[in-house]
Amino acid sequence: MAGQVWFRNELGGFMYSDQLSDYLRTELQPMQRFRQFTDLQEAIGFGKGDMFHWNIYTDVQDDGAELQEDEAMPTTNFEITQGTLTVTEYGNSVPFTKKLDDLSKHPVQEVVKKVLKHDAAKSLDRAAYQQFQSTRLLVTPTGGNDASAITVEAGATTTTVNNAALTNNHVKNIVDEMKERNIPGYENDDYFSIARPRTYRNFKNNIETIYQNVESGARRIYMGEIGMYEGMRFIEQTNIAAKGWTNNASDEAFFFGADTVTEGVVEFEQIRGKLPTDYGRSKGIAWYYLGGFGISHNNPNDATASQNRILKWTSAS
Repeated sequence: MAGQVWFRNELGGFMYSDQLSDYLRTELQPMQRFRQFTDLQEAIGFGKGDMFHWNIYTDVQDDGAELQEDEAMPTTNFEITQGTLTVTEYGNSVPFTKKLDDLSKHPVQEVVKKVLKHDAAKSLDRAAYQQFQSTRLLVTPTGGNDASAITVEAGATTTTVNNAALTNNHVKNIVDEMKERNIPGYENDDYFSIARPRTYRNFKNNIETIYQNVESGARRIYMGEIGMYEGMRFIEQTNIAAKGWTNNASDEAFFFGADTVTEGVVEFEQIRGKLPTDYGRSKGIAWYYLGGFGISHNNPNDATASQNRILKWTSAS
């Protein structure tokens, strides 16, 4: 790509245009939604393409119990498995010319930095989302259109066509399912859900008090949080496009507790300036990140999907 240059209006010349000089602005993009629920791990020492490993601990194999005075203390153990992710590089850049920077009435470097920051936020949020997407616990309305009952499957895909809007009764049954599976709460005993606004529309219409359960200062309020119901706190996101299921009755949603996705970081995202070349005429700004994302319980098959902590409201189309 040519980058940002002065001689083409759409690539930089318009930054001096009288018509746009008072109207240039960068629209604020939605902030990260999925990434705020990743578990941060230091992965320093791992280069591009290297595998980062972290430990996953099960509950103890035998529960504690009442002891008699002359009874020996019981013993038990727990199992350790390892999750893996690939450490890699992420980034994007906008080159621009010295002439554009010098003659523009707008602060080119500051504009580029703002645009790139938004791009970095969306790009890394999508990377975290891909790991949420890989869960093997799938939820659909029973029969494809039941307004209350749900069916939970273990697998990568479902054959059920989801033809039901998400309802408060679905949410109740999903919460019950998560509790029955002993999925720990993400924060205290609270579970979380992430979906696009229209996925929640029917649900919000039926629950008039959903907005009354979140008060600043009472608990940490996460970005995009809109309310709480049945121990489930709801997050709206627009970074990930709608799936566009054929009937448009609903769309993808995630319900989860603790141990969601691990983020292994070598270098946090940062804005970098290009060393000027061509005798100072060629400039540029980039964002850069070195790390990776991996679902915390990355079970490779359906038999061990019971360890997943994320349930995905999904459809065959």
